[in-house]
Amino acid sequence: MKSLIISAGLVFFSLNVMAQLEEINGGPVNVPAEGIVDGVYIQEHIPTKRMIPYEYVREADVIWSRRVWEYIDLREKINLPLYYPLDEITSSGEWVRNGSRWSLWTVLRYHVMNGNLRLFSPYNPLSFGFGLGGKDGDQLKYPIDPSQPGLNFYTDSLYREELSIYLGTLGAQSDIPLTDENGDQIVITLPDGTQSFTYSPRDTIWYTSQDIVQYRIKEDWFFDKERSVLDVRIIAIAPVVYTSEEDPNGKKTISGMRELFWLYFPHCRFVLNNYFVYNDANDAQWMSFDDLFWKRRFSSMMYKESNTYDRNIESFRTGTDALRESDKIKEEIRTIEHDVWSF
Repeated sequence: MKSLIISAGLVFFSLNVMAQLEEINGGPVNVPAEGIVDGVYIQEHIPTKRMIPYEYVREADVIWSRRVWEYIDLREKINLPLYYPLDEITSSGEWVRNGSRWSLWTVLRYHVMNGNLRLFSPYNPLSFGFGLGGKDGDQLKYPIDPSQPGLNFYTDSLYREELSIYLGTLGAQSDIPLTDENGDQIVITLPDGTQSFTYSPRDTIWYTSQDIVQYRIKEDWFFDKERSVLDVRIIAIAPVVYTSEEDPNGKKTISGMRELFWLYFPHCRFVLNNYFVYNDANDAQWMSFDDLFWKRRFSSMMYKESNTYDRNIESFRTGTDALRESDKIKEEIRTIEHDVWSF
């Protein structure tokens, strides 16, 4: 009798926990089905913990600050927990994700589509398509919002069409004309009298975790005399993918990198706070993505700092010289803290 009561209590508790976790973030939990716990215990600490707010900082207490831009290369071993596990979108459109933990891209994409995170375009969407305007999206000037508050990717068709530009890319144009019910090819007559065939719309190829090669972050380093510490705050973050070009033979080559969009990082913290990050040393001590960024458990290189000319490092340094310039900036920041305590 006692064992039956304990079993019933476990089932009830696991159902309540699972409902609570899904209500908070909708992410993976180790209660995959009713009465089933995939492990020795229910992993509820990370999915239910509250976010630790930043320490309040007064402008009068900041005696030195420097804004820098960095990129996190996901090919580096220390950054792999941000890249893995990979997700997949099947030919039928089903989004297949890992059952125990998600990559950073999976988390961000999930909450952008559900309307929990506000996306900012990396360029002015009204002028960039006409060859005007530059890429200044890290200033968070161009928000992409649903047509009405409360709507999201799934409930707002206009918002879904606009988001598809930032979450994916258009595939190849079909070369098979559409036909009507009689099997005749559909032809459209243009105003100038010319005629052209009608083709099916191009499919959208959605970006997955495998496509993300970098994350770019904008952050402020500052010295707070009230707490006597050198601190750093991430202001914004952007996923980056490769851009490619296709030659006449159909072979694609990588031509550069492209920022998909920018997100305001203090808003992302409310989401990242409740998702696991893999720990290869101990499965019982998984941290959250917010913990990872707070503890600086990633490797990054600076590609820009605030300067008179507002230029990137690559505009005056290349190759290993650019890496040395990045290390030089980091050393200057460390020296500032060191000099404060040198007498």
